[in-house]
Amino acid sequence: MLLQRVITALALLPLVLGAAWYAPLPWLYGLLAVAALLAAWEWTTLMGWGEPAMRGRRHAYLVACAAVMGLGWLLRGYWPWFAGLAVAWWLLASFVLPGFPANLERLKPGALSLGLLGQVWWAPTVLSLVMLRAMPDGGLRLIYVLSLVWAADVGAYLAGRNFGRHKLAPNISPGKTREGALGGLLLCAAWALTAGSLAFKVIGLHQLLLLLALSLLAAALSIVGDLSISMFKRLSGVKDSGTLLPGHGGLLDRIDALLFVGPWIYLWATWVQ
Repeated sequence: MLLQRVITALALLPLVLGAAWYAPLPWLYGLLAVAALLAAWEWTTLMGWGEPAMRGRRHAYLVACAAVMGLGWLLRGYWPWFAGLAVAWWLLASFVLPGFPANLERLKPGALSLGLLGQVWWAPTVLSLVMLRAMPDGGLRLIYVLSLVWAADVGAYLAGRNFGRHKLAPNISPGKTREGALGGLLLCAAWALTAGSLAFKVIGLHQLLLLLALSLLAAALSIVGDLSISMFKRLSGVKDSGTLLPGHGGLLDRIDALLFVGPWIYLWATWVQ
């Protein structure tokens, strides 16, 4: 399984980094929109539309997602507000997770509610990443966001595998540990102090500490994103969102943390730019 994960990651890495650095903004938006639509297709399984008889509804949902993302590109000047909406959801999710499964089993969200929730993720994340790339040094900033998520994931995996003893959220994701979460945060801290200071041209101790604090908050809440998708998978009785990426599962399984980190870093970069 680990070998499969590594091979898949190495195969995708040059494609992702190449698009992040070289692709013109409209092309980058289109590529990310396609990725978001693939994740939205997987999300429809968690909505309860995975059966062949529901294929028409799944197609209709993808059309709605594509329409929202198209409208988002036309109205991109207003999207800091919608990125804020995405961030607000993830902050709210951090209060929902501790009460699972009792809270959502009492009031299980229906397909319509889950479909609307997905709309809070797809377009805001895609547009946030593209608008981040449009800023000065945007290529470096976008790659920093992607690598921050990877650092959190790698640090958590290594620390959890070697030192994990205490479960982080046993009702949601039994494999995750507090030691793993701490390892992810520590690696993100090191990455913020090195690559982050370069990407955002940090000057002085105050700016460096601010970048460190905001990057650590993004890394910590990326765990919320990961656990949130795991929560919905467990609620739906699904192990992986899909099988698109060998060794990783579905695309949604890989971008769950990015759904929070992208809008968060974009809002912060807009504020300090």
